[in-house]
Order: sequence, then C-alpha cells, then structure tokens
Amino acid sequence: MRRISGFALVAALNLLALSLLLASTAWAQTGLRTEGDRAGAQGVYDAEVPVNGQGEAERNSAFARALSMVLGKLSGDRSAAARPGVGAELRNAKNYVASYDYRQDQGTSPSGAPTFRSTLVARFTPAEVDSLMSALGLPVWPQPRPKPVVWLAIDDGSGPRLVGLPQANAVRPLLNRAVERGYKLGLPTGNAAEQALVGAIWRQDSAAVARASAKYSPPMQLLGKLYRGKGGWIADWVFVDNGKILSKWTSKNADARGAMAAGADGAAEALMKRYGKRGSGSPAGTYRLIFTGIDSADDYLRLSAALQGMSVVRKITPVRASGNTLEVDLELLTGMSGFKRMLGDDSPLEGGEGDPPVYHLR
Repeated sequence: MRRISGFALVAALNLLALSLLLASTAWAQTGLRTEGDRAGAQGVYDAEVPVNGQGEAERNSAFARALSMVLGKLSGDRSAAARPGVGAELRNAKNYVASYDYRQDQGTSPSGAPTFRSTLVARFTPAEVDSLMSALGLPVWPQPRPKPVVWLAIDDGSGPRLVGLPQANAVRPLLNRAVERGYKLGLPTGNAAEQALVGAIWRQDSAAVARASAKYSPPMQLLGKLYRGKGGWIADWVFVDNGKILSKWTSKNADARGAMAAGADGAAEALMKRYGKRGSGSPAGTYRLIFTGIDSADDYLRLSAALQGMSVVRKITPVRASGNTLEVDLELLTGMSGFKRMLGDDSPLEGGEGDPPVYHLR
C-alpha cells in the first residue's frame, strides 16, 4: 500500500468532505466524539421535520411525521409506522406533543443564491408515548443506548484512509443517521497508531480493530470500508459486540452519503435484534365485552364512535342487546391490556371489572 504523509491524509479527507457536499459545522476535537450535540431535537422523544409553513394543517402533518420518527427511534424499527394500529394513532399525534418550535435554516443553492428552510422541532411527552407503544405492542429498545466506535476507511481512488475525529464532517451522513435511529456513534481520535490500522479495517480484521478499540467504551465497533464501484459507491460493513460479530452487510448507492448512512441502519438493526424487548401488550384476539348505559340510538352512536376511534380495536361484532346493555366481541390488536391503556381521561367509558369486563357509557 502506498504510504502518504499525515498532512496529505488530512488534506485528502477534507477534500472528500467537500466533494460530498457535507455540512461544515465545527466540532471539538478532544476524546471520543459522539453525534447529537446539535441544537433542536436532542433526545429519543424529540424529532425535527421540514415544513412548508406554520399553519395548523401543516403543523399537524408535521407532528404525525415527527411522532413516526420517535416511535422508530424508541423501537429501533424503521417501519414502526407501518405496524397495525400505528397509522390511526399518528393522526392524533398532536395529543402527545409536550412542546414545539420552529427553526429557520439558511443554505445556498447550486447557483449560489441563498435558500431558506423551515423546520418544526417537536418534543413529545415520554410517559404518554411509552403508554402508546405499550398499547400498540411495539418493541422497545431500552435506554441507555450504546455508542459504538466507527472504524471507517475510505478509498476514493487514492488508497484507503482512516476517518478519524478531525474528519468528522466526511462522515456526517453516517453520524446523523445514527441519531435518527435513536443512538450515537463515536469516532476514534485518528492518531498515528490508529491510522496504521487502515489495512486491518480494509481486510475486515475485527479482532485487530477490537484490540485497538479497547480504550474506548463500550466494546462495540462498526467496521466499514467505502470505495467506488460501478455506477456509484459500495460500503462493506461488520458490526462487532464484545468480540462477537453480530452482522455483516453491504450497501450500494450512487451517492457516497447514502452508502455511508446504511452503516448506521445496519448497526441499529443488529443492536435492536440483540437488545430489544418485545412489546408488552396482551395477545391479539377477539374478546367479549359488555357495555351498559345504552339508553338511546345516540348512546349507541357515541359508543360506536369511541370504539372505532381506538387504534387497538380492529373489528366490532355486536352479539346481544338487552335493555340498556350491549354485548359485543372486539377484535383487539394487543388484547385487553392495550384496550385499557387506550382509555384516556376523556373516554366516555368507565369500569372494566368482571369476566367478561363490564364498561358503563357515561
């Protein structure tokens, strides 16, 4: 392998950062760097989404998208919004918002003209979101989350080079995607001894990299090599946890940023598979319930609307009516535990004792 000077290495990687059109945010260069120190959405219960205005309809749509992102971060599942019952609850996303504000970001168009983008930053109430996840039976990725170290070598045609802390901007898409998935990634300091590991990274010698990474915590490494391929970029990844390889995958993208970001996605999926917990809801199925206080057609319509508005209720089948009592079979997404959690303070139903449970329409 051709040897290059430290000055040439830094210059080459800084040039790569510019060629990838990455942000030029300045970062402190002491210790192991982790992403997530930006203003705006800081925690797993926060999210930021672009908006076209500050009207109510646009804001509610943004709340839904932001809540979808939060559920994805909390569960570790990028497709959490597509799970049964979630879509219906996203329409009520504003009910879970603790606070929000807007941010204006200025950029530059390819022609050099200034551009402006509005972003809504939403912060959701943790207890209410936790209750929603439990009611819908979503898996949970416990906190605190680990912060694996990224050992990434990039070859843009001049030979592979290690990306260390001074070149953080070159891997901003990777670091940012990790934050979007609900965890953080760190970079090695990039000293001379670590730069010498580029060969081990390129041949995916996880044992050698793990030994060099022992001074960092936790003992988790994301090894990657990014290089040009036919029609774009290719990245080969290995995720290691305490010396054990949890996953290997390859990402391809016409844009180097997309190939990079897939490294954070693969690591998130490996971590969730190993450390995630199943949803705490009861088994899905059909449950018999009795409702009292049905004294008129209007009462029946109120009851029907209340049940149909619950995202855990998939089907309502009337069984028997007698006086002011209605007996029904409800097909529930997460059983009675999910049904009870979805009964908020403004629900027209109270009670729930007995077998089958009896609820009274207020």
